[in-house]
Amino acid sequence: MCEQRAEKKFVAMTTELQEIAITEEKPLLPGQPDSVKEAELAARILLDQGQEHSIETPHGLLHVTLHGTGNTRRPAILTYHDVGLESKSCFSALFKFEEMQEIVKNFTVVHIDAPGQEEGAAAYPAGYQYPSMDQLAEMIPSVLQYFNFRSVIGMGIGAGAYILSKFTLNSPDLVEGLVLINIDMNARGWMDWAAHKLTTLTSSLTEQILTHLFSQEELSANTDLLQIQRERLSKCTNLSNVELFWKSYNSRRDLNIDRNSPLKCPVMLVVGDQAPYEDAAVECNSKLDPTTTSFLKMADGGGLPQLTQPSKLTEAFKYFIQGMGYMASSCMTRLSRSRTTSLSSSYSMEGSRSRSRTLSQSSQGGQLPPSPSHTMEVSC
Repeated sequence: MCEQRAEKKFVAMTTELQEIAITEEKPLLPGQPDSVKEAELAARILLDQGQEHSIETPHGLLHVTLHGTGNTRRPAILTYHDVGLESKSCFSALFKFEEMQEIVKNFTVVHIDAPGQEEGAAAYPAGYQYPSMDQLAEMIPSVLQYFNFRSVIGMGIGAGAYILSKFTLNSPDLVEGLVLINIDMNARGWMDWAAHKLTTLTSSLTEQILTHLFSQEELSANTDLLQIQRERLSKCTNLSNVELFWKSYNSRRDLNIDRNSPLKCPVMLVVGDQAPYEDAAVECNSKLDPTTTSFLKMADGGGLPQLTQPSKLTEAFKYFIQGMGYMASSCMTRLSRSRTTSLSSSYSMEGSRSRSRTLSQSSQGGQLPPSPSHTMEVSC
């Protein structure tokens, strides 16, 4: 009797096991990427519209958009746009660019909109006193405090580059690196002031800003990008706010940066060939510490290289971050393949992260990527 019960129990267990579907999973080899997870992550990044925040500062509210998890182990990438643009029109194309995703997935990205410049912002009332450039820089620490960021890597263009530079001078311990596009660190001289006054009498605000954003070559060619920006400005519902920001930028003071009082972090200067502020960027490069400054001049970059040459800027940004000690395993390909040398500039990848000599026209190319300790002047 006992044997029969045992046999029936064994048969029942066998039948139950046969009904269980077992799926075999092949384990990943050490270091083998999970392509499915990578694809899901890339999709999330591309679809990420960001978390919008209104942050109270000593000089009013700031509209800020956060992308990522808010990981504070690494510095956040903090951007600041130029006059006539806002964070989306200025930086979305760059940070949605395919090759930029390697950076985006490793860093939290924060886009700041200057007061009243974000999409859909209400127009300020007549007589509103817009913050000065100095005051706009003084608003940024509130953003870091709000998100509990210990430090940032700044990326600014035009007015945004000026504001981030001023912020860095005020709070050097909060900034690990700066990417400054179309920087002009000088106040307007008398000749510039007179020319600007004449321009305001003969040109609309939209045309003034387009002249600020684009090179003469782009203006003459009436490029598609210029047409897009002209249409966007013509349909802007808060153009009076843009005018206030424009006036504030034109009233800026000298940053007073020189070799004795430099920016105390690695800096990458970027300017498009024939861009409106090419000479200003070259002058800024001459006043910064050559052992911590890289200078990138982009052929065919125009006035908005982050929109016209996102691939080249992404590659240079990867070099810059790698030189700071982040993303050491990142693959560098484009600039190393298409490296060129003009009569007035050279590109060297020689040396290490230690302080070293400034590269000259006779520097020889090597195999390692350039670090912030080199002056990198490239026409690419």
